[in-house]
Amino acid sequence: MAMDFEERLRDRDAWAIGDRCSAARALDLLSTKTVFLAVRECFYGTTRFEDFVARIGTSAPAVSRALRQLESAGIVVRAPYQEPGKRARDEYRLTEAGEDLLPVLLSLVQWGDKHLQGGRPPLSFVEAETGRPVRVCVTADPVRETESGEVEIRRSRRRSHR
Repeated sequence: MAMDFEERLRDRDAWAIGDRCSAARALDLLSTKTVFLAVRECFYGTTRFEDFVARIGTSAPAVSRALRQLESAGIVVRAPYQEPGKRARDEYRLTEAGEDLLPVLLSLVQWGDKHLQGGRPPLSFVEAETGRPVRVCVTADPVRETESGEVEIRRSRRRSHR
């Protein structure tokens, strides 16, 4: 079922959103698999470059491009760290704009669980304190947002894992 436009916008030939479309602009930024999986990994706690490469399962140059793109867009920031006896390196952390992508990630996961996993998700996302499932829905009600630090990722009970 399609959404409805207010009266003055119903004649779709009379106006165009063009390059002002927020969805199109977000897709320009996030539409490669590596870029979006880098965002996922940030939410999963990955911060170090070599871990991004291993966990995303693609080449180091592809991950490097993705992280640079996310940094340029203000989605992640680099912060230096140094392990004892080793050279200084950078780790990657989500910014406020990056944290705001949590509902986007969870929406895609929720859709994939339903339509691509046969309703048997490999992971579940729950509120850490209560264990209640976390899900994304469209609402008109003002509701308290669950922050990423309040979400715990668990293995789903519906599927056996190795």
